[in-house]
Amino acid sequence: MKVGESTQFQRVIGYFHGTIFLFSIIIGAGIFVAPKGVLKYSSLNVGVSLSIWAACAVVSMLAALSHAELGTTFPRSGAQYYFLKRSLGPFIAFFYLWTNLFSTPAGIAARGLLLAGYIMQPFYPGCFVPEMPKKCLALAILWCLGILNARGVKEVTWFQTVSTAVKMTVLGFISVTGIVLLVRGRRENLARFEKAFDADVPDASQIAEAFLQGLFAYSGWGVLVRIAGELKSPSENIPKCVVTALTLVALIYLLVNVSYLAVLTPKEIMSSDAVAVTWMDRVIPSLQWAVSLGVSSSIVSSLNCTIFSTSRLWYMASQEGQLPSILSTLNIHSCPVAAVIQMLIFASILIIPSDLILLISYVGFTDWIQLGLMMVGLLKLRFQEPNLSRPYKVRLPFVFGTMAISLFLVLTPIIKSPQIYHIYVILFILSGLLFYLPFVHFDLGSTYFNKITCFLQLLLNVSPADDIDEYISTGGKVQKNPPATATKK
Repeated sequence: MKVGESTQFQRVIGYFHGTIFLFSIIIGAGIFVAPKGVLKYSSLNVGVSLSIWAACAVVSMLAALSHAELGTTFPRSGAQYYFLKRSLGPFIAFFYLWTNLFSTPAGIAARGLLLAGYIMQPFYPGCFVPEMPKKCLALAILWCLGILNARGVKEVTWFQTVSTAVKMTVLGFISVTGIVLLVRGRRENLARFEKAFDADVPDASQIAEAFLQGLFAYSGWGVLVRIAGELKSPSENIPKCVVTALTLVALIYLLVNVSYLAVLTPKEIMSSDAVAVTWMDRVIPSLQWAVSLGVSSSIVSSLNCTIFSTSRLWYMASQEGQLPSILSTLNIHSCPVAAVIQMLIFASILIIPSDLILLISYVGFTDWIQLGLMMVGLLKLRFQEPNLSRPYKVRLPFVFGTMAISLFLVLTPIIKSPQIYHIYVILFILSGLLFYLPFVHFDLGSTYFNKITCFLQLLLNVSPADDIDEYISTGGKVQKNPPATATKK
């Protein structure tokens, strides 16, 4: 990097690409492969199943709009982490970071293996894909995405746009074809919808499980808050993108499920390992490759979006002193390349003994705990700092509703069917104290880390950002804090 060359995040993601990012991470491979969790816990009741898909969209919209206030009030990269540290203190912020350090690489590793297996399966018809070639391909895919991220935000947004267009084209074809078949279909197919609520009605516990399945399909709506430091007019674009994306996703999910049910019976859907493949085999067998293309594009776009957004979270944690300072350096393309590399190293380690992925992915159970804590922090800041500029201010019933949903989703599985892994998750979270106290609170080993930082800066050709991303939101615009009022670490 040349002397005097500036490095800082560029605000280049507008409304269109922000919506594309949401599509990329929310719509995953599940809608193609196994959208049967909701149907299973709805007692195969078609009407209840479709109603739950619609209700999950409303719940997700409620939570996403509440969450959006974080990114509009503090329009910076890694806004969730910064918000938790400012509102609830450094330990709660570290708890969020600690779980993310392991659950995100585990999820990346799992999706990388899934994608590699899906790509290689045609070369091994009728048998399982060997583990070693699959792991090698998964590693190659992840590091190629890492190289793409290192090239900067413009290349990432271009890639996301293309991969999302492919995915949406396949889903659009399934939706339209299903509706046409339904209109021109046989009487038994129409009767399935005319008597949609005639099947057994699920009990309360089954409905709760169905909601958990449906909400998982809508997860990922918080990604724009993580990358708020690279959004144009975040106070305007975050709420607009959330409303647009979740509305269209809900419509697509409903239409695709209707399309599946127009061709397959509920029992056929439950017995299928890949519903979209079974559907295509009934409708146009020669287009099986289109489903494979849709699944692959869904996984790779979701992977790329996760790598991009999580690197910004680790960048902010590094600026705040809870991770090594090398992670808050940028390359010439304004990418926190050290954070990307660390994430991919963690994911690569988990790919090799892939059984570990299942254990560490249980930490995802804490996602709704974290959302509940963010809503508590939001209320706390409302009273502690009432004069803080909030260009977008969510209504309090939305906040309390999100807190209630979080509590419901955390306590329901614990009360209804407690598992030993719940204890493992709690022990894992508490183990963060072993690292927080010596390395963060008492700052031991800082001299050693400084030497490593100097070496890695030269090796990776990176430098600290020109500023520390100290921005506040004023009247819907982004304005830099004066030095005297900048938040200290």
